Parts: sequence; C-alpha cells; structure tokens
Amino acid sequence: MARTELGKRGVDTTRCDVRMHHGVLYIKGAVSIARGAVIKDLRTEMEHIGRILKQKSDIKDVVIDCQFMG
Repeated sequence: MARTELGKRGVDTTRCDVRMHHGVLYIKGAVSIARGAVIKDLRTEMEHIGRILKQKSDIKDVVIDCQFMG
C-alpha cells in the first residue's frame, strides 16, 4: 500500500526500506525522484505522501527518516 502510493507520486524507492510495526509506518533509506516524474521539491512531496498515508485505516503514524537524493 505504501510503496504503491510512493510509486504513483513519482518517488524512486529502490534504496529505501518501508516497514510497518504496530500501525506505525517507517520509511528509511534514500529516496530520489523517479525517471520521468515531475517533482519540484522531494522533501515536500514526501511530507504530502505521509499525510495521505496517515488517512489509511491501518496506519496510525508515519515516520520518514530518509536521505533525499535529488
């Protein structure tokens, strides 16, 4: 579910670890802009994705601990 949302938004998660533990979603590692995606600010986009994912019934909180590459 989380990787699907990240992919839809044009975020490359090949060097990223996405895990869920007791309702908390952890996104760790390095994220970058996928080829062909139009994202002006990756950090802002990740914060927006975090807000979207918090609205899902299974997710209580989202922790984004990433390096932003590009």
